[in-house]
Amino acid sequence: MESLLSLLPFAFICLLFPPGNSFTVIMSDSGGPSALVDAPQNRLSTGNNLIRTDSQEQEAVYDIMRATGNEWATEIPDVCRGRWHGIECMPDKDNVYHIVSLSFGALSDDTAFPTCDPTRSHISYSITKLPHLRTLFFYRCFTSHPQPIPAFLGQLGSSLQTLVLRENGHFGPIPSELGNLTRLRVLDLHKNNLNGSIPISLNRIAGLRSLDLSGNRLDGSIPGFTFPLLTVIDLNQNLLAGPIPDEVGSCRSLIKLDFSRNRLTGVIPDSIGNLTDLILMDLSHNRLLGQIPSSVRNLVALQALILKGNPMGPQMVIPDSGFDGLKSLMILVMSGMNLHGSIPEVLARLESLRVLHLDRNRLNGPIPTAFKNLKNLSELRLNDNLLTGPIPFGREVLWRMKRKLRLYNNSGLCFDSSNGLEDDWTDSYGPSIGLCKSMGSGPATTVQRVSESYGDVGPGKEYLPSSSTTTIAKRLFSLGLIQFSAFLLLNSVLL
Repeated sequence: MESLLSLLPFAFICLLFPPGNSFTVIMSDSGGPSALVDAPQNRLSTGNNLIRTDSQEQEAVYDIMRATGNEWATEIPDVCRGRWHGIECMPDKDNVYHIVSLSFGALSDDTAFPTCDPTRSHISYSITKLPHLRTLFFYRCFTSHPQPIPAFLGQLGSSLQTLVLRENGHFGPIPSELGNLTRLRVLDLHKNNLNGSIPISLNRIAGLRSLDLSGNRLDGSIPGFTFPLLTVIDLNQNLLAGPIPDEVGSCRSLIKLDFSRNRLTGVIPDSIGNLTDLILMDLSHNRLLGQIPSSVRNLVALQALILKGNPMGPQMVIPDSGFDGLKSLMILVMSGMNLHGSIPEVLARLESLRVLHLDRNRLNGPIPTAFKNLKNLSELRLNDNLLTGPIPFGREVLWRMKRKLRLYNNSGLCFDSSNGLEDDWTDSYGPSIGLCKSMGSGPATTVQRVSESYGDVGPGKEYLPSSSTTTIAKRLFSLGLIQFSAFLLLNSVLL
């Protein structure tokens, strides 16, 4: 899937956090009034002895650092003036500095957050003694000493805006007390071992912008969240069951919706059409049934639609008009969905389309001729269907897609002699695909009168060469109908 996402604009990639090397963006304060003064941290290095860190918060930081195996911090006389990466401080009007951000874990070789001792690290209760804390970030800190997410984090409701507990090995349920974090903007619990249901108490966090609970073992149904400011919701790779709630359509600010690799059932709700800012929707590898709702055409900003691996039902067809409004769509993946019927012409009108996967279905009929007009198409999978008729592409399409064009296991497909594909055709496109018959369709060798292209060579003469002009020239040379030098010239020009 990462190769597909690489096709999206760079700004969008930054928002989607592609798997493997991405992390939640820490958002700045956009909430209510604060007792702190927004000011550059370099004021801490001015040598002003009046600048100091709140003493109680400093002791709390010492406890937190000891709990993660970073005892060295207790030797720093002023933690804000010490200025290590992973701690951020801000002053109040009395020039007293308060801790607003703590981050732990080696994100990369270039990011020097304090690391955690894997054998004994834990989250200290002293975090609750940091009343101005806005950001708390732990990454891969407790994998050798797994523990539940502490319920006392809910006591930070007056200040905390970003909570990231990513790939830490946390187990057990998500504490319902996290619903008390009513100023939270980002909640990221990606890739732990959390189980149980998603607490409905999270619905109290009205200002939530990003919710990532992916890569856990959460079960139950998806709550009917109604977050008006939510831009990202990622619940992929869990054990969630039941229907997609209609309320998802009320999250009108969404740009990414990922419910893939769960056990969701029922139909795609018509309310999906309300998400007019949506850029990526991934519902793949669930147990969804029924037709794609016609409201999908309202998703005018949609760039990636991934529905593969849903059974959808025996009467599922690609809707003739359901994709009309998707002018921005770049990726459409509908593999293995038990699709029947023909490929509609409407797909050829998606001018931005770059990746189209319709493989492993029951599609029949021809590949629409208008597909040759998809100038941006760089990856096409139509293999393992029941398609018939001539392939509408020319050499330039083969050269552009190369092995990303997959047409094999369609016994009725063939390529027309006028396309000049024979010299460029490889088994990776479709090993069973040959030339179309001159009359009718189906893989066979072209029957062509030589007189049609090269003048009469005798009444009723017919030959069975391939469509390649060089191959025809070789046949004519063997019959003595052209001179060797002329054959070499023709061969060198056309190769």
